[in-house]
Amino acid sequence: MSTIEEPVAVDGDKLMQFVFRAVDEVGATLNAALVVMGDKLGWYRALAGAGGLSPAELAERTGSAERYVREWLNAQAAGGYVHYDPDSGLYSLPPEQTVALTEPDSPAYLPGLFQTAIGSIIDSPRITEAARSGAGLGWGDHVHEGCERFFRPSYNAHLVAEWLPALDGVLDKLERGALVADVGCGHGASTILMAQAFPNSTFVGSDYHDGSIETARSRAQEGGVADRVTFNVEPAASFSGTGYDLVTVFDCLHDMGDPVGAARHVHSALAPDGTWMIVEPNAGDRVEDNLNPVGRTYYGFSTLLCTPASLSQDVGLALGAQAGEARIRDVVEAGGFTRFRRAAETPFNLVFETRV
Repeated sequence: MSTIEEPVAVDGDKLMQFVFRAVDEVGATLNAALVVMGDKLGWYRALAGAGGLSPAELAERTGSAERYVREWLNAQAAGGYVHYDPDSGLYSLPPEQTVALTEPDSPAYLPGLFQTAIGSIIDSPRITEAARSGAGLGWGDHVHEGCERFFRPSYNAHLVAEWLPALDGVLDKLERGALVADVGCGHGASTILMAQAFPNSTFVGSDYHDGSIETARSRAQEGGVADRVTFNVEPAASFSGTGYDLVTVFDCLHDMGDPVGAARHVHSALAPDGTWMIVEPNAGDRVEDNLNPVGRTYYGFSTLLCTPASLSQDVGLALGAQAGEARIRDVVEAGGFTRFRRAAETPFNLVFETRV
């Protein structure tokens, strides 16, 4: 006997609310590319502190085509990134946006976040195909720079001033002279920052990506720490050296194919009283804990970037960028560690202290 399904009632007002929300989302998607464009062409920096500028004046100051500048400015004004004065026809960059878009040392600096988003979207056709089979896809070179530009300001603001002091006894070791491994170091921003702050200590950075290590070595020379910092092309589960007083992993444990294998190797590489510091994206343990703007952004990156990267490696555990404290604890304990605690946090990161 067949049944007749009753039609589901659709609330017309709710439907239109969703449609206009989707239109806003399309504008936001396009704006990510516009932010990267304005950053690369120097348009934000030229607007900063300039008062009001016309499209022609901004084009002249930056060596750009006025017609493109005009459309970009209007899009930025519509999104609230730039202020438009209809009486004068001039555009200006508010002081808050000036900090977020032009000051790379500020923890609120955002261009790297947009750059990473664009890099993730570029690969979306390949990710779509990979999602059919469950295959992985490693990071493209276009992603690494954006990630470093996004994370570095936060490390500058919190690593030396808050995160390391939150670890039991670590600061004293670093000041006296410690041996430190920075695993998954990327371009070496965290490694170099620690080396500059603790001149008596020795640092070894490692990453499986050749291009990142090449950049890190160059940055160490520029930062004046090449005499006490070494960078090696090595995977997390087999980085060289033992007897480390401190091992750090910044925003990368969830990207690893075999984080448990990495945890076991960290366990074997630490000195008997050594410490493992794990910095991960801020996340709750339940899905409903992460249904907010930060969680949404991280879930997006996890779908297009972090999960495919992990699946492209051996084991492919694919923790995801919203793994949460409980899953990180499971990884740590599977690696042989018995002590684990949350030592610090920011709106974007959780910092864990792990010991044998």
